[in-house]
Amino acid sequence: MDDSDILEDLAPIERDGVESDGHEPDDSDRDYVASLARGLDVICAFTRFTPRMTLSEVAKSVNMSRATTRRLLLTLVREGYAEKNDRLFSLRPKVLQLGYSALSSVGILDVVQPIMNELTQRTQESIFTAVLTGDDVTYLARSTPDRVMAVSINIGNRLPAYAASTGRVLLAGESDEALERYLDRVDLTHHTARTVTSKAKLREAILETRRCGYSLVDEELELGVRSLSVPIRDARQRVIAALNACCPSVRFTVKDMEQQLVPELLKAASRINQGFLG
Repeated sequence: MDDSDILEDLAPIERDGVESDGHEPDDSDRDYVASLARGLDVICAFTRFTPRMTLSEVAKSVNMSRATTRRLLLTLVREGYAEKNDRLFSLRPKVLQLGYSALSSVGILDVVQPIMNELTQRTQESIFTAVLTGDDVTYLARSTPDRVMAVSINIGNRLPAYAASTGRVLLAGESDEALERYLDRVDLTHHTARTVTSKAKLREAILETRRCGYSLVDEELELGVRSLSVPIRDARQRVIAALNACCPSVRFTVKDMEQQLVPELLKAASRINQGFLG
């Protein structure tokens, strides 16, 4: 597919304040650009588990018409954020610029990385920082020890929020209304026999995370891996990220993680939080 093929397919989704369905925005949504919002939804539809999708699959995922979804996908292809091979669409590395631009603007990587490195040195465990991206968590920083048995998650990896301790910490930081909307729309599937797939139990786990200040997930996403996370807050005390330790279950029991690693992560998160204040 060359540029001329793509350009022929691109039709205006929105122009002169009128959306493609002919809807005239009222005063309350005059500054709302529907096509931008829809394009962001399309980007977020691609995950670790759905890295390549057909047009129909993307349209179903974002609940849009095939025609609108097609124009948005071809726009992303034209701008270099996505590619099309045969019938399958996928994101290209350029899309990472969006995330890194946002992260650089708040300086989060400059604050968390040195503290993560120190935490890895003290604990000899893999340490990560993740943020909420749609219904997934995206890992944006990592520090791994020099040992044979270490959990490795690549920067940019996305995991379902409901099955990860990072996700539960970040969901616990959302408002009650946002949490209920998430629970209404999310599809809970088994990743291991331990994965929580009851929405009532998931809600209970997230609310418990909100109360105690950390989340410990025991082999729900991957057998042999236990994951512990605590919140990172900005200067206004909003939860903006999760600090995470992933440990092989043969090395740490749940009790060991609670006794040894929870204090370490909370102390490190407090230092990160202070970094945003000063």
